Amino acid sequence: MRCLLIYDIPDDRVRTRIADFCLDYGLDRIQYSAFVGELSSNHQEELMLKIQQRLGNAAGKVELFPICRQDWRSRLSIEQSGPAVDGKEPGSGRR
Repeated sequence: MRCLLIYDIPDDRVRTRIADFCLDYGLDRIQYSAFVGELSSNHQEELMLKIQQRLGNAAGKVELFPICRQDWRSRLSIEQSGPAVDGKEPGSGRR
């Protein structure tokens, strides 16, 4: 099942380790603290247990949302590149 995992963890070392766990489980980073990908129910539980163990007593919040196929297809998304540099469109400069 497709899942969205987001977190807010103030400690840099813990946050980096949590991101590594997400990548190890095949999730793709979509924002600095947000990952998406396919995870079975067992892998969802396993990943959250690893995250909980690594978090220990450190401050943080981690949310994992399973997303059904229909909801995923209904998602809305905007993605665009940054603003033009010196009034030129991206990629229109000299090479």
